[in-house]
Amino acid sequence: MAQNKQLLLQKRPVGLPDASTWKLIKSEISQPEDGEVLIQCEYISLDPAMRGWLNDTRSYIPPVKINEVMRAGGVGKVIASNNPIFKVGDYVYGQTGVQQYVLTDGKGYHKIDPTIAPLPMYLGTLGMPGMTAYFGILEVGELKEGDTVLVSGAAGAVGSVVGQIAKIKNCKVIGIAGGAEKCKYLVDKLGFDGAIDYKDDDIKAKIKEYFPKGIDVYFDNVGGEILDAALGRLAMHARIVICGAISQYNNTTAVKGPANYLSLLVSRASMKGMVVFDYAKDYGKAAQQMGQWIKQGKLKSKEDVYEGIENFHETFLRLFSGEKMGKLVLKVNED
Repeated sequence: MAQNKQLLLQKRPVGLPDASTWKLIKSEISQPEDGEVLIQCEYISLDPAMRGWLNDTRSYIPPVKINEVMRAGGVGKVIASNNPIFKVGDYVYGQTGVQQYVLTDGKGYHKIDPTIAPLPMYLGTLGMPGMTAYFGILEVGELKEGDTVLVSGAAGAVGSVVGQIAKIKNCKVIGIAGGAEKCKYLVDKLGFDGAIDYKDDDIKAKIKEYFPKGIDVYFDNVGGEILDAALGRLAMHARIVICGAISQYNNTTAVKGPANYLSLLVSRASMKGMVVFDYAKDYGKAAQQMGQWIKQGKLKSKEDVYEGIENFHETFLRLFSGEKMGKLVLKVNED
């Protein structure tokens, strides 16, 4: 059997992680003992949250430890099993880490069906990003028909699904993304009502143009100046969903908070953070609904797939450079 390639965390980065943040090693692959299962990982998910997991600070989940396999969600195939729940040939999703094989007791792993959807989709629309979008906009954002909705990071894995769900619910949806190509994608392919190019447009002026009566729901993936601009244009009783703040993740100085927060008072609005793990018991319901929307052609899924565990670092950086469309996925095992 081949050796296992694993990516270990070597140091805690300051600012944007460089290649020396991690080290790729080879290790022996052990056979499963009683209750264990051996999974050959095929694809892993690359997410902005991974940057936060590198910091030794208080958060919703403990940081990755030094010399520990880098945390990541993944999908793969069971190739050996001493666990009655899983049999050889099953495909599963779970926290595999950035490695080619994982030996586990199976807790936290769920069977998936590659005949229903391609494996990478279980890391995107039918995975954590999709769950985040579903519960973030419907539960935390309290979306209702006819709302006006603004989404930042709208061409990404979460934002693209948020906007499409809002359109399914008959809302007006405007997305913020970087570059003409992404903005065209939002409108022409995903059905958004408009798009704002944060690289080229006057963001405040465009928000005012698109939302003359204010924003009912703002789904924030970026933080910083864009969050401030949205706060300055809220409708009465608006809801702001704080999902992420990718503009702040690699700061070497203090995180920049919102200067326009008093708009929450004036508009009697609410701003609430969300972590998808809080909704774990209802993942099945959400996946079933989104699967139905996909079959009906109402919800489109896009995965941006790169290959080679050796290419983890340069692929990871695409999260912050914007050089990707939809869900960023890395294939870690050769065919």
